[in-house]
Order: sequence, then C-alpha cells, then structure tokens
Amino acid sequence: MCNLYSITTNQAAIAALFRVMNQYVGNLPPMPGVFPDYPAPVVRNAGQNTDGARELIMMRWGMPPPPRGASIPVTNIRNTSSPHWRTWLKPEHRCLVPANSFAEYAPEPNPETKKKDVVWFARDQDRPLFAFAGIWAEFKGDRGTKSKPIPGPHLVYGFLTTAPNKIVEPIHDKAMPVILTTQEEYDVWLRAPWDEAKALQRPLPDEALKVVARGEAKEDQPAISRASSHAS
Repeated sequence: MCNLYSITTNQAAIAALFRVMNQYVGNLPPMPGVFPDYPAPVVRNAGQNTDGARELIMMRWGMPPPPRGASIPVTNIRNTSSPHWRTWLKPEHRCLVPANSFAEYAPEPNPETKKKDVVWFARDQDRPLFAFAGIWAEFKGDRGTKSKPIPGPHLVYGFLTTAPNKIVEPIHDKAMPVILTTQEEYDVWLRAPWDEAKALQRPLPDEALKVVARGEAKEDQPAISRASSHAS
C-alpha cells in the first residue's frame, strides 16, 4: 500500500504538463513527503464538464471508506468493481495526482539500523513528473486528528493500485500505484468512459521505473541515501 509520495516540481511546470487552465493552490511549496490526510495538489476536470478544461486544486489524501469497512480514510483503491468505488469512477470524479516519486517500506529490517528502509521509486534519478490515476469526492465530515479536528466539507482523493511490476514486487509484493506518463493517458483517464479508462489500471512497465533512494528518511530529497550506494 502506497502511503507516502513526493511532489516537488514547481506549480508552473505542473500546470504546463497537465494543461491546467485554472489554479487554486496558492503558493505551492515542494512537498518531499506527502502522507495520508495531507493536502496536496490534484488536477481534475474544471467544474462538472469533461470538455478538456482542467484545474489544479488542493485536496486531502484519503477517500471515504466503505460503510462496513474501517473508519480510516482510504488512500489506495484496488477493487474498482466494488459498488462503493463505482460511484466515483465516472469522468467527473476522476483526477490526476501529480507526483515525482513514491515510497514503500522494505519487507525486512536493515541489518545495520534494525529498521525497515524507506524505498523510493521514480521514473529515473531525475524524478520527472508523472501522475497517479486518482478519484476524488466531497467529504462532509471532520478530518485531521481527534484532538484537532478540521470540520468539513473537504475535497478528498485517493488513487488506484494494481499488481506490482518486477521493480516494486521485491519491496511490496501486493500492489503498486497506477501511474500515467503520457498526454494520451492523462486525457483518457480524465475524459473516457470507464470501459476504456479501466485499461489504464495496470502496472507500469518494468523499464519505466527505478529504485532511486533507500534509507531511513521519509522524504525524497538529497539527504536520502542514494540507491546506488546500497546496491549489492
């Protein structure tokens, strides 16, 4: 389960790549560590139309859970055949979640630190911008912590997962995020009927993803030990 990612590309570059017309994110600083329930930038169809106009807006990471499930927000969605998730699979509730990298914990503790390494994945060492295939909703309840609740309504999002490719599988063998990397994929995800868009719920090709950092740090920045220094 992916519960940590980074978005460090500047706002202008995000808007240019995803062809955003309207921006509602204010001063967007780099976010080298995005955790569940954090506000983060999301690209969606402007208003309720799917004519190609897009907007960049802040949302909180974590969708409303199924009625009979756990009470915690859901960050990753795998079972798109579930009646609960089908509600938000129409184009007006799909979104692109900009990212530069994502992380999973190593399955076994590091012999030196006795802690599980945080393993960061990206398209390459330069961490070019891509998007998770996301969905969004309006949530009317409280978010934040129990001691400091933030009253709703809130705009919230999650992103789809799929089977891991051979790069992610040794670290996390259950799933990986659905990653989109081309203008055609962005357009299909935001505008196409589900029968067409669902084909995008597949692993990224092995050659299109790399381990770029590994260590104790929970933010993807130069302070993290480079994967090459840990290669065996």
